[in-house]
This record gives sequence, structure tokens and C-alpha cells, in this order.
Amino acid sequence: MKRLVEIRSYKLRPGAGAGFHAAVASAAVPMLRRWGTDVVAFGPSPHEPDTYFLIRAYADLDDLNARQNAFYGSDEWRQGPREGLLALIESFLNTVLWLSPNSIDDLRHSKAPKPP
Repeated sequence: MKRLVEIRSYKLRPGAGAGFHAAVASAAVPMLRRWGTDVVAFGPSPHEPDTYFLIRAYADLDDLNARQNAFYGSDEWRQGPREGLLALIESFLNTVLWLSPNSIDDLRHSKAPKPP
């Protein structure tokens, strides 16, 4: 059964890549996983130094909306790493597409690029 995959691409403030990755890896991703979000992959994008990606998988669009509304509306997020991370982001773009479990596993097990 296919799942809905969201690819979020961030344009970071110049020079923010290392700090952003450290905060995402140590705080945001573990928090997302505690909230039941399937984080497939994340890391700096190798094509441009101040870009970053986060890939998450959901059952469908309703699942995506429910999980993200709960997470981003939570006190844990709002009183936690939210402000620090938002300060490092210039903009972001979400794209969603349906992928097979095998395609998602390929993304999950691909070697993530090294942080800046």
C-alpha cells in the first residue's frame, strides 16, 4: 500500500547549516518520532550549502494534517526548539507524493549527506 510522503526543503540563513542540523538531529527529529511521525530521512542537501531536507511518511493527507497539527500545536514544540530553528530558516517548501513502501525504504536507507 502506498504512503503519502512529504518532502520539506528549507532555505536556511547563510552559514546556519551546521547549527540547524545539530538542532534537528538532537531535538526536532527525536521529538517528531516521540509524537509518532515516521521521519524517513533528513539532512543537508548537497547541491547548495544553505539548504536542508526533511522527509516524512504518512498514511494519507488526513494523517499528515492531524499529526502535524498536533505536533506543531504542542507545548513541547512551542516551548522547545521551535524559536531557535525558525530563526535559522529563510523559507521552506513542502511537496507531497505517493510512494511505495520499497521506495520509502530506499530513501530511509540512503546515505545522508554529511552536515556542513
